[in-house]
Amino acid sequence: TSLSKIFLTSLSIFFSLINLKMDTKYENKAESLEHSVDSKESQAEPSLEKNFGWWSLFAVSFSLTCSWVGVSASFGTSIGSGGAIIIIYGLIIAGFFSLCVAVTLGELISAYTNPAGQYYWTLQLAPERYRKILAFITALFSYFGCVFTCASVSSSLANSILSLYVLNNPSFEIKRWHSFVTFEAINLALSVFNIWGRYLPHIVTSGLWISLIGFVVTMITCLACSSGRYNLGNFVFSDYTNITGWNNKALSFIIGLISPIWCFAGLDSAVHMVDDLGVKAGKVLIPRAVICTVALGFLTAFAYSVAIFFCATDVSEVVESTLPLLTIFYQSTKNKSAAIFLEVLTILTGIVCNISAHAWQARVCWTLAGSEALPGSKYLKQIHPRTKLPVNAHFFSTFLVAIIGCIYVGSTTAFNAIITACICLLLISYSIPAILLLRVRNKGFAHGPFWCGKLGYITNILTILWTIFCLVFLSFPYVRPVTNTNMNYVSAVYGGVILAVIICWFLYGKAKFIANKTE
Repeated sequence: TSLSKIFLTSLSIFFSLINLKMDTKYENKAESLEHSVDSKESQAEPSLEKNFGWWSLFAVSFSLTCSWVGVSASFGTSIGSGGAIIIIYGLIIAGFFSLCVAVTLGELISAYTNPAGQYYWTLQLAPERYRKILAFITALFSYFGCVFTCASVSSSLANSILSLYVLNNPSFEIKRWHSFVTFEAINLALSVFNIWGRYLPHIVTSGLWISLIGFVVTMITCLACSSGRYNLGNFVFSDYTNITGWNNKALSFIIGLISPIWCFAGLDSAVHMVDDLGVKAGKVLIPRAVICTVALGFLTAFAYSVAIFFCATDVSEVVESTLPLLTIFYQSTKNKSAAIFLEVLTILTGIVCNISAHAWQARVCWTLAGSEALPGSKYLKQIHPRTKLPVNAHFFSTFLVAIIGCIYVGSTTAFNAIITACICLLLISYSIPAILLLRVRNKGFAHGPFWCGKLGYITNILTILWTIFCLVFLSFPYVRPVTNTNMNYVSAVYGGVILAVIICWFLYGKAKFIANKTE
């Protein structure tokens, strides 16, 4: 189809662009900066093996966000909440602001190339009086966001696997404990991939190609099989049915943006791979990886959403399904085996996404432990002598994800609120150093090779405004009238996180947290 040809052409151009070298003066500047890197910008003795290069770095970053799979997980909810346009136009909005976030992260990591990321930038930029407390808050918000995101990926995978079983066994009824057991099994089984440092880059790089192959195969198959019975263009681009109970259509649309926003969560994953990559390469490659993740994520998610919505022939069945994407696969192919094959491709992509999420949260935990920001830091900051990986930090983070999974047994509403909270917690951890960067960027700030000048100033402001926007509107109830079962409890999660930060600060953070700029 013409849509497939246009996308494949765009994809080939994209991969040509990301292989281009940066401007020579920036390459030279990065090289000269490497010789002058002191303990202020990187740990004195990086303990991790430098097994990562450009493709494996980009693979971790893209595999974690994996926007086309992320957005497809909520097709049914979005259609039921207002229509396909929530996804279609929501992706444009979320993609634009995520690009602003990516540029902001790129400027910061290029200037302060340290695996600690957000809290290290805060440490460098904050006024002396508030430096320690702001860095501590940023650190814990970042880590909570990582753990919650990893839990959300495991939850989505569990739902996909169970729905696949239901397609083969229509009489089977999914119960809450089924989801819980599947969630825990996935979390435990996939954690083992992050204890072999030598193979991890190859695993995530393979995952990048699995993701792209799965994207192309599922999209083209659905379009080809649905030929002659496509949905109407009005359904995809203009129809809007407000069944949320909110009288204001604009507000209803904004509240529904959670789905396209979630598919860009975790943009800082590449930031924490500095010690796997090296400082010199990190100054140039990490900003490129983050920006390319947003660009390719938007291209794939937008094209996929448009194509799949045209293939949804029975909208009511999609809305009522536990896994809308699998239902659309079945409607398109009219073949159960074909639908299962296409869904297995998306599950394989989700598995690599989960592995990348484990790698991300482990490195965040490890860097926080290096500054005594977590209880038990003495053990969490240790590197395994044989694997050269933060194995203790990895299994501690995996344990926290398992604890979150237990909440699902008690309340699915509370669990979903925790999943939603990952978006804003991460955005807050980006915005704190972004605000501090605005204070100094025009005062002789020693920026890195990636620097956007006046454009960067605008993206910093938009990053902060986007965070405020999400923090406010993603806290609204999804439907009205509000009941105990449909209430959005994400505000309570924020309150719980803030309370945890306060307790941790007074228990050990105030006395033990290392806020030395030259660590």
